[in-house]
Amino acid sequence: MAICGPSGCGKSTLLGLLGGLDVPTTGEVLWFGESISHLDEEARAAKRNGQLGFVFQSFQLLPQLSALENVMLPLALAGRAHEQSRAETLLEMVGLAKRSRHFPATLSGGEQQRVALARAFALSPRLLLADEPTGSLDAASGERVMALFFELQREHQTTVVVVTHDQSLAGRCDQLVQMRAGRIV
Repeated sequence: MAICGPSGCGKSTLLGLLGGLDVPTTGEVLWFGESISHLDEEARAAKRNGQLGFVFQSFQLLPQLSALENVMLPLALAGRAHEQSRAETLLEMVGLAKRSRHFPATLSGGEQQRVALARAFALSPRLLLADEPTGSLDAASGERVMALFFELQREHQTTVVVVTHDQSLAGRCDQLVQMRAGRIV
């Protein structure tokens, strides 16, 4: 599903609510049939672990960790640190096997985006939330990232909700939701 609309209309806020990063002032958010709106941050984080993946607009890579370590981070947090080969495979899929030991500061914006994408799929989440996954990329890099994004989505059978201004990306999604002034229209 793609969520589209003008800048400032609430798309990223909605994504934060859906991911339990923010809590609604009214109403509730359900994950897999269970309300998470009443849970504190620690409980929401525990429920997110392994179920939800994120691709943030600003990548949110840890600068002191290599590309490989950034992809391994969710595995380690889930008690699966022994699965380094999974992280290596994901980096190979995104074309960064030879850059796995590089730190974010030495990677281009497109490479950082691909590391973030690999990290998001590390735990094969049931739901992946992506905020402008091609927003900082040139057209050619954006097309490669989109193709990879949908390849990983199909391979992992992950439900994806993506916030985007990219009409090409939105057009590849099964559903399109338009927002204006904080409302779904």
